Amino acid sequence: MREAVEQHKEQFIEELKQYLRIPSISSLSEYKGEVRRAAEWTAEALEKAGMEHVEVIETNGHPLVYGDWLHAPDKPTVLVYGHYDVQPEDPVDLWDTPPFEPVIKDDKIYARGATDDKGQLFIHIKAAELLMKEHGALPVNVKFIIEGEEEVASPHLGPFIEENQERLSCDSVVISDTSFSAEDQPAICTSLRGALAMEMTVQTANSDLHSGTYGGGVPNAVHSLVSLLDSLHDSQGRVSVEGFYQGVPEPTEELRREVAAVPFDEEETKRGLEIDDLYGEAGFSFKERTGIRPTLEINGITGGFQGEGLKTIVPKEASAKISCRLVGDQNPQAVYESIERHVKQHKPAGAKVSLEKLIQADPVAMDSQNSFIQAAAEAYEDVYKVRPLFPKEGGSIPIVEVFGRVLEAPVVLMGFGLPTENLHAPNEHFHLDNFTKGIETAAQYLQKLS
Repeated sequence: MREAVEQHKEQFIEELKQYLRIPSISSLSEYKGEVRRAAEWTAEALEKAGMEHVEVIETNGHPLVYGDWLHAPDKPTVLVYGHYDVQPEDPVDLWDTPPFEPVIKDDKIYARGATDDKGQLFIHIKAAELLMKEHGALPVNVKFIIEGEEEVASPHLGPFIEENQERLSCDSVVISDTSFSAEDQPAICTSLRGALAMEMTVQTANSDLHSGTYGGGVPNAVHSLVSLLDSLHDSQGRVSVEGFYQGVPEPTEELRREVAAVPFDEEETKRGLEIDDLYGEAGFSFKERTGIRPTLEINGITGGFQGEGLKTIVPKEASAKISCRLVGDQNPQAVYESIERHVKQHKPAGAKVSLEKLIQADPVAMDSQNSFIQAAAEAYEDVYKVRPLFPKEGGSIPIVEVFGRVLEAPVVLMGFGLPTENLHAPNEHFHLDNFTKGIETAAQYLQKLS
């Protein structure tokens, strides 16, 4: 397979450039036509790879793309998921090259979507294509479901999975939308934290008031908000909301060893971030705090006068955006309700407080010893000559939980990105060595499953 990949390498890179030139930004309505063009391009790529029943499926948002090859009787069925939509390119002035004109420098391809997720998705399409060219068939049954709304929280894919369980039925789900632990150190993520996001708004008087006339005599919305936000944590970095930790498992020694096996340099992290110290829940390491423990973060605060200069007022309104990462058996709705109760109990005098829930997703964990995950580990080891680690990621990919729960199949997170590749940021890029080795690894995985 390595020779076949090398033989077609330049052709595949040119095709990837075509894919990356399409500004498929799902969050901006003016790019709706480009998102559709990316869906159609994806469907054509699946057809070229030899997939059958290829279809661009309409939703109330951006289209899904489906394709399959189901001619391996008595062999497992693998469902490959990916997304063709991308983040906005802003801020454009921080890009060294145009975000939708792919450029290769130092054996990396620079463009929006290079690592998240067009480059990683394209690995699986090309692996299937090469296997079909070499053998005229695939070693196992393969289905593809590719969406154009991952960057806007996949509002239509979840219901589609629920309504199409038989069509999408499989023995494992493969997703390449994560990263290695470090360069030359493959990783198969085996847990993702759930998510809960909300906005808290505090109102006091019916208008902003003169701070000379009213200051010190009426409630200040900003003061009230700050007091409420401060009540959410104790001095040890632990969330103070009663009931917040319901469902959080006590980490086993085996889990802590697995987390500790992932490389981490505390001093290098502090230097890179230009901070004097790290922070978090007492009794846990940085990797544990960011991978297997729940969090509550204040993402932004607005209130009072924001313009240039000074305006001496007592603000009537202030708001904060809050997000939680959840683990274990934490229920997002139950956590939200516990925060509601906390706010009512700690609401400062004279303040009216409201909460609006914006996002929720359940946490998900996979058994690293599952045979489908172990087969992926062997495929990595065959190609990279290094056994992958099994990190616990602090982020959330909500659709992973839906796939696992509805299809009752193990999810294998075979990432080929690197943490340094600027996904969602200017100068996003993808290492071409991982692109070509990724094709070989994905093909090897399918062969191992046969």
